[in-house]
Amino acid sequence: MGTSIRLIFLLISFLINDCLFAAPVAGQSVDLQILDKISARISNINIMINEKVKYGSIEIEIFDCKKRPPEEVPEDFVLMRIMDEVSPNNFERVFQGWMLSSSPSVTPFEHPLYDVWVKDCNIDNDSK
Repeated sequence: MGTSIRLIFLLISFLINDCLFAAPVAGQSVDLQILDKISARISNINIMINEKVKYGSIEIEIFDCKKRPPEEVPEDFVLMRIMDEVSPNNFERVFQGWMLSSSPSVTPFEHPLYDVWVKDCNIDNDSK
């Protein structure tokens, strides 16, 4: 009896959560901030979805980005891959996965020369 009541409450909570939160909005480009740890220079770059950009020895490819709707707590989710050129034309994957704008430490990118942060997932005419 107790198990079925818990199951009912669990199902109700899933239904309520689906109704309370709107689906994220897909974006067309991503604004990233890159810190060069050697020179202490910060650069801002914009990358379109399904494009690659080379910055120093790293190559960043963006697969997808999503943004929470304006009525919710701001958050950007970016699916990316970062490759490092360890020797001429020889790349090694150093990061692949989702990066969040509000919590870069959740899925950290570890590199001796660069730090990368998501600043924004641009939607529609929001692209720069």
